[in-house]
Amino acid sequence: MSTDGARARLRAGASGLLGGRARLASRSPAPFPLGPPTWPASVPRPPKRSELGVDYETEWARRYPVRLARAAYNEIVTRPLIAAIAQPSVDGLDRLEAVRAPVIFAANHSSHLDAPLVLSVLPERFRNKTVTLGAADYFFTSQLRAAYFAFATNAVPIERVKVSRRSAQQAALLLEEGWSLLIFPEGGRSSDGWAREHRGGAAWLAARGERPVVPVYIKGTGRLLPRGARRLYLGKTSVTFGAPIQPDLPARHLVARIESAIAALADEATTDWWSARQRAARAETPDLRGPNGSEWRRAWALGPSPKDRARHPAGERRWPPRA
Repeated sequence: MSTDGARARLRAGASGLLGGRARLASRSPAPFPLGPPTWPASVPRPPKRSELGVDYETEWARRYPVRLARAAYNEIVTRPLIAAIAQPSVDGLDRLEAVRAPVIFAANHSSHLDAPLVLSVLPERFRNKTVTLGAADYFFTSQLRAAYFAFATNAVPIERVKVSRRSAQQAALLLEEGWSLLIFPEGGRSSDGWAREHRGGAAWLAARGERPVVPVYIKGTGRLLPRGARRLYLGKTSVTFGAPIQPDLPARHLVARIESAIAALADEATTDWWSARQRAARAETPDLRGPNGSEWRRAWALGPSPKDRARHPAGERRWPPRA
């Protein structure tokens, strides 16, 4: 067979194949219910429902098999890892002995280490029945990321940029179902190591659910993994639990009370319990937001970072100044 004849046969075969596909493509689909339903051209299609952000469903992460898997993961991976990295010391656990779950743990926030650190040192009766309220616009931006944080820290998405009825109702429902909540009232990590003004979420949930708020002060994580850091440092941290605050005030007044309680715990962790109580009684507790002044002054008051160990092997926070 000549080369020209073979080429002609190949072209004819290809033409027939393409023609058959074109006929199949132009053939009208089978009518409903044998084929897919049609959508009227005059009716606008509803927007596709988002499955990420605040709309991410986390109910699966609270089912019993997943809870067992998370408890095993935390014992095998999270707690040993946190112990090696952050070397936490814990104070105030005696203040939780008479507390009946569920409660709202309200903590200062300066690092992504904060949530796993607190969860790793909670008493067992709280540890496996606590939900972390996480930023929907950060932890729930992809399916893989959302699934990991929902599993590892039992996180649920909340809006931190605007008020969301869905987020508030979900958190309140979890309290009713017996889940304790870990919340960071500042709404995000500190940008300079000092606390930011509290928002009203923790106070509102406490007032609505009539559940106590346990203030928590976390010290040291902002030096190990600060906001924007590209590497993780090793060092010592501490977690101090305060006495539960009963929701016997309107939510707007409870916000200031929670913030003051965390500031008193910070003073206690930096100095000692008796001196901190005396200053609290005199309304002289140092401001958790740090001293007023320039950026370098505020950074200096935090004390040396892990990068400064060679020059300051035993450095501590320099605020407030002591006589």
